[in-house]
Amino acid sequence: MFLSRIPLDISNRNTLKALSSPSKFHGALENCFTGERKRNLWRLDNLNGKLYFLVLTETAPDFSSFCQQFSQDEIWETKFYDNFLQKIENNSKWRFRITANPTVSICSNIKEKRGKVYPHITTEYQKKWLIEKSKNFGFCLVSDAFDVVQNKWYRFYKSNNHYISLLAVTYEGFLTVNDAELFRNNLIHGIGKGKAYGMGLMTIM
Repeated sequence: MFLSRIPLDISNRNTLKALSSPSKFHGALENCFTGERKRNLWRLDNLNGKLYFLVLTETAPDFSSFCQQFSQDEIWETKFYDNFLQKIENNSKWRFRITANPTVSICSNIKEKRGKVYPHITTEYQKKWLIEKSKNFGFCLVSDAFDVVQNKWYRFYKSNNHYISLLAVTYEGFLTVNDAELFRNNLIHGIGKGKAYGMGLMTIM
């Protein structure tokens, strides 16, 4: 696995459009790879006043075409991720960051097999959602050890004219690993819905 970071040019018209319609980032990312299409986890990160595109891929990437659209220069940083993943052990503690799409499914009657999906819009239930997810993803959280640091709504039309409305919630804090193998697997495959739109990628340090 490879973890890459691309600086984004927020004065670029393409970047501004993609920031309100993240499917544009997703399409440009997929076009960087040949062969069978695989969903790569990604998210947007602010660091020291700059905006970055963070992405996890199975193979070493060539982001030249992506940078031509959204960055000032064809420059990106890539690190081999597998060695880092192997350092994760049971009972180890890490600082984490993740942007996710916390939702709940509600059935209006008993005949429904799948209920309608609604976003959690309060901090209390957004945090409860991640705590519940952690039980099946190899880590544990204490409520006062992490927080919600950003909420952002995305409302846009995909190329097939399908309307998308989702809430991106960014969490930061500290976690404890209780199943290292399971946790590593979920760092690679992501947590929750909305992965095509920049959600589900957790990073730790």
